[in-house]
Amino acid sequence: MGHPPLEFSDCYGDSPDFRERLKCYELELERTSKFLKDVIKDGNNVISAIKGYSVAVQKFSQTLSVFQFDFIGDFLTDDEINIAGSFHEFAGLLQEVEDDRMMLVQNACDLLIKPLEKFRKEQIGVTKEKRKRFEKESEKYYSQLDKHLNLSAKKKETQLQEADELLEKEKVNFYESSVEYVYHIQQVQDRKKFDVVEPVLAFLHSILTLNNLTVEMTQDFMPYKKELQLSLQNTRNHFESTREEMEELMNRMKHPSQIVKMQGQPTIEGYLYSQERWALGVSWVKYYCKYHKDSKLLVMVPSEPKPATKQVGHLKLKSCIRRKTESIDKRFCFEIETYERNTPVTLQAVSEANRKLWMEAMDGKEPIYHSPIHKQAEMELNEVGFKFVRKCINFVETKGITQEGVYRTVGSNIQVQKLLNAFFDQKCPGDVDFHSGDWDIKTITSAMKFYLRNLTEPLMTYGLNRDLILAAKSENLDNRLGAIHSLIYKLPEKNREMLNLLIQHLVNVCSNSGDNLMTPSNMGVIFGPTLMRAEEETVAAMLDIKFQNIVVEILIEDYTKIFCSAPDESSTAPPMPPPRITPRKRQPITMSKRPPRIYPAVNFGQFQNTESNYLCGTLAACPPFIVWYFIYCSKFLLAVTK
Repeated sequence: MGHPPLEFSDCYGDSPDFRERLKCYELELERTSKFLKDVIKDGNNVISAIKGYSVAVQKFSQTLSVFQFDFIGDFLTDDEINIAGSFHEFAGLLQEVEDDRMMLVQNACDLLIKPLEKFRKEQIGVTKEKRKRFEKESEKYYSQLDKHLNLSAKKKETQLQEADELLEKEKVNFYESSVEYVYHIQQVQDRKKFDVVEPVLAFLHSILTLNNLTVEMTQDFMPYKKELQLSLQNTRNHFESTREEMEELMNRMKHPSQIVKMQGQPTIEGYLYSQERWALGVSWVKYYCKYHKDSKLLVMVPSEPKPATKQVGHLKLKSCIRRKTESIDKRFCFEIETYERNTPVTLQAVSEANRKLWMEAMDGKEPIYHSPIHKQAEMELNEVGFKFVRKCINFVETKGITQEGVYRTVGSNIQVQKLLNAFFDQKCPGDVDFHSGDWDIKTITSAMKFYLRNLTEPLMTYGLNRDLILAAKSENLDNRLGAIHSLIYKLPEKNREMLNLLIQHLVNVCSNSGDNLMTPSNMGVIFGPTLMRAEEETVAAMLDIKFQNIVVEILIEDYTKIFCSAPDESSTAPPMPPPRITPRKRQPITMSKRPPRIYPAVNFGQFQNTESNYLCGTLAACPPFIVWYFIYCSKFLLAVTK
């Protein structure tokens, strides 16, 4: 089941709908925590009771088979689909080899129990602490807000200022705790896809490898394991690139003064207190209100529905006017006239600044205030930019195309800025000698990435971003490639020329991956957010970064088809990605339907060579305990064959 993303901006509105969605995440967190406890308990049973090993494996297999990953968003990458189905595959394999399993790996605790306990302590535990702080700050803020709004306007100005300052302090603490809690609970939801699967994968492999009666089955398992490890590593890389972007967004969203109106949202929304007149007097009722400026419609939802409280109301606005302080014994009030009610409706905002925002949205008599927007320095896609990129590419292909981690290693910010300032100097643009000895590979590659990322508009344009993302989500590989091929030729000529130049260079870099360890997948992680980005910075947009990476990966792998031939104009446009409920055109990796094989005598020399080739290509990116684990397994298998 998918959960909609929690936007940081929702923390400031704190709407009932936001609280309900947050509750779904909390229930999922508890479910995951309980699942981890079960896995840890079952793993310990396997380790401590060899005689009951068969029963323990059966239980462990059942636990894995009934658990299914939830995910954020509406689409998964191929790697995430493989990960999501991995527990089901593990369970099927355990059932098949259970009769032959006779002993356990002695280091199973280090492989399985400790990583899962670490995840529960450092991830789920920290998130629960953030939840406690969020609930505490929420209670403090709303309690202080209720007291604040009941202050008489006739009190001394100093008393009112002190009350305002105290409320502002509580509001900042509440917003900060809310944003941090939303960030952590979504991070745990995403991290578990690899932080939970990796230890289970390592433990499962230890069971297979250390049992000499199941060596043949282990050979069957190895191709699946390699594919799944690649999916895990790819997903981890996508996660890291997304996490950095989300962390920056979270830090920016901690400052309410920098929040601007979000595109595609109601003109303004938030809590207002409405003056309700009853037979026995007057009361103030708290509503969560949304005002749509285009239709002049105000939707009012009671915060705490009660029998005497008016339910959800839809009011069409005629006019809006500020209430004078001396006319009412409440602060921050304004009146609206509506078509539905004969008398004006008196509303109270939560602060003076908040009242001004509502007045502005409703075309009241208050002046309009705009927060200054500080725009980041941007680069232009012009002749100087082309010259810069060509010189960077020439330098990299001449001096550092085989350097390990090229484009992954980051240069000094000071040196990068120095190079950019010198090259893009308006007095003598492009007058920089890259071969003078002042610049190293890291500085050159970081400067080129900085230039591309800070173009006035992304190289692959805001207008095509959504279509490219949808193309990457297509489950049919032919449709995916065809859609991207067609969309690339909708780019402006200069953009496509620059993209062609860059991708051709990345193809050359990836062709030397044996030396520099930079594969198309690695390059996608690096250049996805550099060449593509959404115009609106939201959590949902951040979650699409992994599909941006896939677009760049496809451009590299299919460079010849995409850039050396125009798309067929007579063909129809590729279809939109079908819903997840439809059958996949490309089946995920699986062991459950593998063809039967004849088991030859084990040739450890051949097996060892195969392992060596695999290790050379993948162990560089593995955690240290995995590296140690493979060395241990190799020694054990060597002893068995002797």
